[in-house]
Amino acid sequence: MSRVALPSPAGWRPMEAEDLPAVMALSERVHPTFHEGEAMFLDRLRLFPEGSLVLAHADGALAAYAIAYPVHRFAPPPLDTVLGTLPADADALYLHDVAVAPEWRGHGLAEPAIRRLLTLAEPFGAAVLVSVYGTWPFWARFGFARVDDPALAPKLAGYGEGAVFMLRESMKEG
Repeated sequence: MSRVALPSPAGWRPMEAEDLPAVMALSERVHPTFHEGEAMFLDRLRLFPEGSLVLAHADGALAAYAIAYPVHRFAPPPLDTVLGTLPADADALYLHDVAVAPEWRGHGLAEPAIRRLLTLAEPFGAAVLVSVYGTWPFWARFGFARVDDPALAPKLAGYGEGAVFMLRESMKEG
């Protein structure tokens, strides 16, 4: 029995508009209860292309994608929302999604993209995200901490039961 070669974690590259059908298909597989349309993906790619990444297998199949963009620290946008513009006074980078195809999970493929996004977060002073599906322990490994503030509950409602807002203050080296 032959094994399928894993995509190279170093193979993360900038997302392009041509990737969107595959990104959306992977999003539907990974998040079947959180539909987000093409307009949202195009909006994020247009507004902050450096925060939109993909990892493709050698055969061209999409193994993973990541999307992040500047926001106000405690204001995660509702799902499937077209922003149109980014806040000029953003004080955090929002990790909207880091999605790995189920067949590629458990191989550390997301880590290079997460590290890259955390580097992008440095000028903003923080990175934030909404953890779903009980993944908050995974994010804690990258320095994210749960923010248990009842004022965030209305903002988290659209993310489903058990959604957790998480914050990682930037860690300056030196």
